[in-house]
Order: sequence, then structure tokens, then C-alpha cells
Amino acid sequence: MDRSQAQNFIFRRWDESIIPALCEYIRIPNKSPMFDPDWAKHGHMERAVTLLETWCKDQPIRGMSTEIIRLEGRTPVLFMDIPGDSDDVVLLYGHYDKQPEFSGWEADLDPWTPVIRDGKLYGRGGADDGYAVFGSLTAIRALQDQGIPHARCVVLIEGCEESGSFDLPFYFEHLGARLGSPSLVVCLDAECGNYEQLWCTTSLRGNLTGTLHVEVLTEGVHSGSAGGIVPSCFRILRQLLGRVEDAEDGKILVDALFAAIPEQRKTQAKLAAEVLGESVFRKFPWADAGTATPSASNYDLLLNNNWRPSLTVTGADGMPALVNAGNTMLPATTLKLSFRLPPTTDADVAASAVKQILESDPPAFAGVKFNVESTMAGWNAPPVTAWLEESMHTASTAFFDKPSVYMGTGGTIPFMGMLGETFPEAQFLVTGLLGPNSNAHGPNEFLHIETGKRLTCCVAQVLEDHYRHQ
Repeated sequence: MDRSQAQNFIFRRWDESIIPALCEYIRIPNKSPMFDPDWAKHGHMERAVTLLETWCKDQPIRGMSTEIIRLEGRTPVLFMDIPGDSDDVVLLYGHYDKQPEFSGWEADLDPWTPVIRDGKLYGRGGADDGYAVFGSLTAIRALQDQGIPHARCVVLIEGCEESGSFDLPFYFEHLGARLGSPSLVVCLDAECGNYEQLWCTTSLRGNLTGTLHVEVLTEGVHSGSAGGIVPSCFRILRQLLGRVEDAEDGKILVDALFAAIPEQRKTQAKLAAEVLGESVFRKFPWADAGTATPSASNYDLLLNNNWRPSLTVTGADGMPALVNAGNTMLPATTLKLSFRLPPTTDADVAASAVKQILESDPPAFAGVKFNVESTMAGWNAPPVTAWLEESMHTASTAFFDKPSVYMGTGGTIPFMGMLGETFPEAQFLVTGLLGPNSNAHGPNEFLHIETGKRLTCCVAQVLEDHYRHQ
């Protein structure tokens, strides 16, 4: 492959075709089913997947078939099959559903209004993960533009990832043999430690979510009359959370949520910590960072994020808004809990352990219930073959002028766990654009345009190398 020619082609396609299409995609509020149970009635998901299908069908890719597959009651899947020059199969994956709006967007930004500023495309879903199908097909086009052979490519873009991919197993069964047996999986839904090189994800954490409900009264009562006699729901909740998390340092206290950290992952984390330095923690929008530094090293912070469990309270019911907060003792309160789990932890075993600890021996006069909503397995990449390691390094050096770096990721991509079990012999290139301050799921989400272009070039390089080494 003439890399200069490929880069010029890909950069031009991003400017002329991908960015305009992504802007239209950002305008569509196609929230994932967990956040919009009436998604089918609202029609936003259909608009989004149809927009992607239309763009894909316009691409002059040799022999490509493109279709939207719809199973009753399931979010549609966009599926493309591209004949190759060998019987080997590459599966390229992404998703088109989005997280909800969230609050806190800057005055001139909005989740459903695309804004390009300082080389960044702002708006919900551009980097997570709307660009994936555009980048995948453009990488393939770059090869075909030069007559470079590649394996058969299967592209699968789902609409349920942000809800845990609960629709995906049904499509896996439906597609069956059409998926083939991929020897390489390319996933463009992961993080990058910076915007200066290719970052290769080695692991993803699992996820356990549920609601912790505490009830002490059948109705609210005057806080003066009951205070000191009736325990507050909030105090009971604090007490229960103390069973599973150390309030001082956030360490999880449930043994079943931990897993052994492989030595190779520790070595990779040390290198990543050296490359990233203080950006490991400086990249976040701290309310008052000042000159403070964490007590843990950058290396330990990465392991905390990639290979150790953590807990976040992501929502609450039963607590009135401040404007309606009278002197009333609340009868019941519910918290939404999200546990991130090490890649190799059994999520179902973890859920059982948490439920038993929270519900056993409840405080006096309190009803306690922990309802498990979702358990998602993590993923630990298989050993990287020599050709893929060399290819990723070559691609990063050629298109970023810096070597590639391996790093675990704190997030969850359920599809990777499914693929790892179904295709244990496959190699994985899991990477993405979710770098410092890109803020997927939160306010002011953006896609770093230059990195998107260079990452697409890297995918083209890996696809070429995959063909030559099979």
C-alpha cells in the first residue's frame, strides 16, 4: 500500500463525506432501549440506521451487499458482507445507539446539535460509536482504491450496545453461518490514552448494575416528630454501602468481585503509565484540581481503572428536588448502583455475592432489596500474534509517527465477551477515539477529527497485513 496515497484518500473522504454524514447522525436522538423503552414508536432508531444504510450503499466497494436486519421487538442491525481475495474473514464491529442527553453541556453546545470547533466534532454519539461504520468502510475503500487484496470483510453495526447488547445474541443466532469464523475482529468502540498514537485495548471490565431499595415507613412523616426515633433511609443506605465499599478510599470489600491480574497486563500498565504521566488523572474535568495529586501512583490508578472493581452510584429515586425538599422524613429511597468488574470476574457470581451481602441481616425496621438489573462479562484479549503486533506498530509509526501502546480499558463492550467465547482463535484489534476529555456518556462529548482520520489509516494497514499473513 502506498501509505501517502492512502492517507490522502482517507483524509479527503473524512472531510467530504464522513463529517457531513456524522453531523446528520448526531442530530438524531436515537437513545438506546434502556433509556428509551418506546424507541420503536418514536422512530429515531429507524432514522439513524437508515441514514447509515444510505451512506453505506453509496460507497463503491466491490461486491458489497448491505442490508438492515430486523427481528421482531429487537433493535435493527446493519449488516454488510464484502467479498475478499481469500476465505479468511475479518469482522468489523460498531454500534449506532446512543447514551441519553445528560446535563452540563456548555452554553453553545447541545447533545443533538453538531458543532465543529478546534478540530473536534461535538455532539452525542459521534465518537461513541457513530464513526465506526464510516471508518471501517473507508479503510476498505482505501485498499481497493490501490488494488490491494484483503480478506472477506463482514461489518456488523448493532443498536443495543449502550443497553448491554441484550438484542445481539438473537442476531448472532439469526446470522449463523453468514458471520463465518473470523480470524480477526476490529472493534472501533474503545478508548485511546492520547491523540498521538494508536492505542490497542487489551482488556475490558465487566459490569453489574442494580437498584438498592430501602423502605422504613409507609408514608413520609414530619422530620421533627420522627427524628431520633425513625432512622433515615439515607443513613441506612450509607450503612449498607459500607458493607461493599470502603468510604475512605473506595476499595471494594467483596472478595468475589476481584480477579488475579496477569503479569503481562501489569507490564503493559507500567509502560502506559510512563507514556501518559499525570494525564492518567489530569484528563478528567475536576471541579477543583489545583495542585492536588492522588495518593496512588499513575500505574496503580491504571490498574484500579482496568483490573480492579469499583462502585458508582448513578441515580436515585425517592429524593425530591431541592425546591420540594420540606422537613419530611422520606419513607423510601432507591439508589442505582453500577459496579465495574475485573475482566475475568464472573459477573453472575459477583451479583449473587453483592445481593447476599446487602440483603442479609437488614437494619431494624428497614426493608432492604437489591434488584440485579444487568450482568455483563468483561474481556481479556488472547495473546497477540507476531504479525498483528508488528502491524499495529507499523501502522502507528506510519500514520502517527509514534509507536503503538497497549492499555486496558475501564469500560465494557459486551460484544467482545461474546466474540471471545464464540471465536477463541480470533485476533482482536480493539481501539477507538475516546481519549482525554472526549467525555462519552457525559456532557460536551466530542470526536477528535484528526485522530479519526489517522485511526482509519491504521485500520487499512492492519487489513492489508492480515491478508498477507494468513
